[in-house]
Amino acid sequence: MAQASTLAMNGGQASAWSPFRIPVFRVLWVATLASNIGTWMHDIGAGWLMTSLSPSPLMVALVQTATTLPVFLLAMPAGALSDILDRRRYLIAVQVWMALVAALLGILTLIGITSAWTLVALTFAMGAGTAMMLPAWAAVTPELVPRDQLQPAIALNSLGINVARAIGPALAGVIVSFVGTGAVFILNALSYLAVMVVLFRWQRDTTASELPSERFIGAMRSGLRFVLHAPELQAALVRGFSFFLFASASWALLPLVAKNLANGGPQAFGMLVASLGAGAVAGAFILPKLRDRLSRDALVAAATLQYAAVLIALATLQQLAPLSVAMAIGGVAWIAVLSSLQVAAQMALPNWVRSRGLAVFMMIFMGSMAGGSLLWGMVADVTSIPHSLTIAATGLVVAVGLSWRWRISGFEQVNLTPSMHWPAPVVHDAVTHDRGPVLVTIHYDVRADQAGKFLDAIRLLGAHRRRDGAFAWGVYEDTERQNHFIESFHIESWLEHLRQHERVTDADRELQSEIRALLMADTAPTVAHYVAPTKHEQEKRP
Repeated sequence: MAQASTLAMNGGQASAWSPFRIPVFRVLWVATLASNIGTWMHDIGAGWLMTSLSPSPLMVALVQTATTLPVFLLAMPAGALSDILDRRRYLIAVQVWMALVAALLGILTLIGITSAWTLVALTFAMGAGTAMMLPAWAAVTPELVPRDQLQPAIALNSLGINVARAIGPALAGVIVSFVGTGAVFILNALSYLAVMVVLFRWQRDTTASELPSERFIGAMRSGLRFVLHAPELQAALVRGFSFFLFASASWALLPLVAKNLANGGPQAFGMLVASLGAGAVAGAFILPKLRDRLSRDALVAAATLQYAAVLIALATLQQLAPLSVAMAIGGVAWIAVLSSLQVAAQMALPNWVRSRGLAVFMMIFMGSMAGGSLLWGMVADVTSIPHSLTIAATGLVVAVGLSWRWRISGFEQVNLTPSMHWPAPVVHDAVTHDRGPVLVTIHYDVRADQAGKFLDAIRLLGAHRRRDGAFAWGVYEDTERQNHFIESFHIESWLEHLRQHERVTDADRELQSEIRALLMADTAPTVAHYVAPTKHEQEKRP
């Protein structure tokens, strides 16, 4: 972290490789690469093992569903835990869980007692570990690099995943062919050790708050409230759902596509997945130039159409070589969509709710992958694999038009750094943290010719109040004094209002400055705070 701050202060350019100058990011990236190689080996082993345990397309697709469904179910609780607990210790505990589950699956497979439903159950357990890990892992990146290096850092993380995707499947195909799937699962269990070592050694910098930590249920509620009032994040969620629901067909049916090829087998399956990973690696080098020419919205739309063409190729081509080329092209499209959406989501989130916001993004991502995998497996069961892939490709094309109005470009300069510019409220001794609900009122004397602009700005500020904790908000005009307005909002407790003081951002400060510029000369907003009296407090008073 010290190195990251120094680089930012010295005005270092955020090149594609600049995050590697930060030692902790570099070491963690390498350790994660080793772990991701093990994960991709595991996924190939699980998918191929199911083809030998059950020939049903639905059962094969169910492996993908078991991998992704837990993220949809558990990501939000995981995000809340990540935001209120120490992320380093939390991540270490999750790594231990995943290593144990992978080792168990490996042992059961080596001794020959793994059944189809045992594989699904343990794959679900691995998916649960992934669900608990992903929000915290994604939220760690902004702690390691300064804001101006966030986009290249996310791109490098995506590059690492896809380097692993290029290596892991091909390596797994060879190991499965000569040793068996059990060895793949054991190697995956060992791959988590590298990440554990780095996390143990990481000296994490934290900004301590004087306020008590949020409680679990309250943290989940405040995270969902933020998402409901964050249109920039909502746009990334809509665009993600519209892509991954249909793109999941390739992941769900690829084992069967590989098996049905001439000379198909685990090596062909591994080669196809590795080709997609290699394409994504190449895409990481192409993307910076594309981003200079295209907006993030246009890039996602073009990549979506490109992936639709890849699904058509999977439905029609019967030879490994041309299919490998198609999958490489799909890798370029995949990383273009995923990295663009991830950057949009990260940019829309302040640190206090980062894990929870990213958890919702991952819920949409994995939920659409899980539901889509099940859907396309069922369609293939009823019709055929080529028909299922063709229908999914058509859906991608239609989704581009339907989702276009949700834009993910244009808010890169919004500064969500905590500003701490609200003055501390003056309270008497009876106002304790648990008192509530709280009513806050702000009076404004607006210039007559600026009332329209004021109302537009104050309504935008109202969305920010709701985003940061208010459960009700309104603006009213005085019936006796024209252009005298009162803004009011309610918060659950005094403690939650104090948290609002910590959550207010530089972007909020700029908006409030714009509002003050619309007021009458020599006037300033007048703020008042009120808490609901409790029965206990009433009994204490004369």
